[in-house]
Amino acid sequence: MLVGQENKQLSETELLPPTIKRKIFERIGLQIRQIAATPLDRALNPWQLATLVKLKVVDIDFLSQLSAETRNILLKENSKDWSGATTMPFPNGWRLVFINPKHSRERQRATLMEEVSHTILGHTPSLIMPSTDEEQLRFRNFNKAQEEAAYGVGSAALIPYYILRLSVERGISASRIAQKFAVSEDLALFRIKVCRLWETYKSLTKG
Repeated sequence: MLVGQENKQLSETELLPPTIKRKIFERIGLQIRQIAATPLDRALNPWQLATLVKLKVVDIDFLSQLSAETRNILLKENSKDWSGATTMPFPNGWRLVFINPKHSRERQRATLMEEVSHTILGHTPSLIMPSTDEEQLRFRNFNKAQEEAAYGVGSAALIPYYILRLSVERGISASRIAQKFAVSEDLALFRIKVCRLWETYKSLTKG
């Protein structure tokens, strides 16, 4: 079975991955888990967390100002090019978040966690920017550094390093880790690799 949180005071070495960048992301991810009151060995619920940072998740059809053509582009069966977007804040401080309904629940969880992280980190919101040219349709004002930080923090919050490391050291597969935290296997593998656990994972995992 997957390992749980130990009943002891954990050291920084146990809690944080080895690289400087990932240590920074991990610390923020752990703070997010504290905000959400979610133990290290439990799946984080971004939908509940979103309300704590004044984000309201709404259906894309809520954007009544979008033309029918643009809405069809966003929602057509093979529309996988966008994941999520957040509005600028309203006067009451709340923002609206739109998640691609064509994506799996696991991917939606990661997307929403990324949007929550953008908000916590004070980033400029990602915006849907429809164009009359379908081939040039853009869904966010891309900032590479902000996207890396938001995804890094969000993924750290979803799969804490401490539990990830213990699981890898016990030969638990990425698919079982992903199932435990209600995320995709791709996200679990991403965390294993960026946290420098890949060699251990390959040597110990039996599937």
